[in-house]
Amino acid sequence: MSAVIHLNEASFSTAIESGVTLVDFWAPWCGPCKMQGPILDKLVETVSEKATIAKLDVDQFPAPASQFGVRGIPTLILFKDGDVAQTLVGVQQEETLVAAIETALK
Repeated sequence: MSAVIHLNEASFSTAIESGVTLVDFWAPWCGPCKMQGPILDKLVETVSEKATIAKLDVDQFPAPASQFGVRGIPTLILFKDGDVAQTLVGVQQEETLVAAIETALK
């Protein structure tokens, strides 16, 4: 079972307000998003002590995607204490995401 947290518009603000949180803006019909899913499942095993890994379905909950200028999916935004630390567009490999999280933790 995945430890990736599924967010909605109500839980989004709380999820990103403190610590390091990686949010995958995605949709169920998106092919590249389906490729990103298993990578996030592995990532959560690697970084669960350091960061929260979450997903937000942009079809069901469009407001946060609009707020942060998400134009294409998958878009992964790394937040640190509520602020955008890094934005990555397209499928990202685990090593890239681990490096981004480590940088945000400094």
